Amino acid sequence: MADHLSPTSPTTVRLTRYTKTEQSEILGDGADPFGVAHAGLTWLPKEEHFGIRLGDRLVAHAGLRRLPMSIGGVGTEVVGVGGVAVAPDLRGRGLARLVVAAALDHARTLGPRHGLLFCRQPLVPLYERLGWRALDEDVHVEQHEGPVLMPLRTMWIPLHEGADWPSGAVRLLSFPM
Repeated sequence: MADHLSPTSPTTVRLTRYTKTEQSEILGDGADPFGVAHAGLTWLPKEEHFGIRLGDRLVAHAGLRRLPMSIGGVGTEVVGVGGVAVAPDLRGRGLARLVVAAALDHARTLGPRHGLLFCRQPLVPLYERLGWRALDEDVHVEQHEGPVLMPLRTMWIPLHEGADWPSGAVRLLSFPM
């Protein structure tokens, strides 16, 4: 299908900021743009941001944040991927693949061996097509009242060759991203 909205091709960029205004440019002004309010969780903001522009319009985003984690009682770090968004009118055109790939290229330079994300069940097939793997273990994340079971699907991706997911109990030692 041809893109009649813009004569330009998608441009992947590293964003110096990502505010509510930029998010609204992609997803609109809905009260629950990611469909996760039902989880009742407190989320951390991302620290690094990547976007896709079509002309002057920001149409996709993915953010990163390094996070402390415990797997099988051993402390480690992961790079959390979150805030993945594609403008509703442009979904199905490979923009999620482009923006997540740009974020993961940068994540590979940060040191941790694994990327981690949390998503709603209907998005699992999309992330699987992008190389992510569903984690079968329960994951506990920090919240104001202490650790809680993550109600969303947890997925991971190796950031380096041979980076298999270790066995054991999984606990994010911070709020989720």
